[in-house]
Amino acid sequence: MKPPPGFQTNNKNTVCKLQRSLYGLKQARHQWYLKLSHFLKSNNYNTAADHSLFLKHDGKTTTALLVYVDYIVLTRKNLEKINNIIALLHRNLSIKNLGDLTYFLGLEITLNNIGIHLSQRKYTMDLLEEIGMPVCAPSLTPMTYIVQLTIDKGNKLNEEEASSYRRLKGCLIYLTNTRLDISYSTNHLSQFIFSPTSVHYQAIMHVIRYLKVIPGACICLHNNTTIQIKAYNNSNWASCPETRKYITRLCIYLGYIS
Repeated sequence: MKPPPGFQTNNKNTVCKLQRSLYGLKQARHQWYLKLSHFLKSNNYNTAADHSLFLKHDGKTTTALLVYVDYIVLTRKNLEKINNIIALLHRNLSIKNLGDLTYFLGLEITLNNIGIHLSQRKYTMDLLEEIGMPVCAPSLTPMTYIVQLTIDKGNKLNEEEASSYRRLKGCLIYLTNTRLDISYSTNHLSQFIFSPTSVHYQAIMHVIRYLKVIPGACICLHNNTTIQIKAYNNSNWASCPETRKYITRLCIYLGYIS
C-alpha cells in the first residue's frame, strides 16, 4: 500500500492505521458480508437455507434476497414492498439500484407475460469463441452411441491437454443449470477427469458441438401453473463396463418447466 496523495512524511517506517476495510483487500468481502448480514438479520431476515440467501416471511408473502459479493438480487410479489426495501437498504448501505434483473453470473433472465426465461446463450457463445469453435459443425446429439467410453480407451493426454479437458468439464457443469439435456453426458465424462484420454477429449468436444445447435436454449418458469413435483427416472442395468453397475438418470421438476 502506498501513502495517499498529499500525505507527506520523512519517516519511511510510518504505517497507516485503517479505520475501515478498503475495497479490494482480502478481508473486505468478509467485512461487507458481516455488515450486510447484521443489518438484514436485525430486520427479521434469516439464512436457514443458505448463507447467501436471506428470507423474510410476512404472512403468506416471502421476500428473498440473494447476495453474491457486492451484488444483491431481490424478489417479492409486491413491487411497492420491493421499492421500500431498496430505499431501506440505500439509507443504511448506500446501494445502487440497477433495475430489473437481466444478467447474473452467466444467466440471462427475461421476464414477460408467460413467466421467467432462463438461458446461458452468451456464456455458451463465449465458450465456443474461446476454444475457436464459433463456426464449428453442430452435432445433433450430446453423445454418440457408437463409442463406449472406458478408462483405458485412447491415448493418455499430456498435462496441458488434461488441464483443458478439466476446464471444459467445469464449463459444462455450469451449463447444466439451464441445459438439462447435457446432464447425463456431463456426468459421464466426469468419471474420467483424473486420467482423460484422446477418446474422452473427442467426446467432450462432441458435447460442445451439440451446444452449437441451439446455444440459446432456455428454461421457462411459467407463472400460471400449480406448484407440483414431477419426477422421471430411467435406468440401464449393468451397462457400465468399468463397475458393472447400472446407470440411472433422475429428473425432478417443481412446477412446469419447458
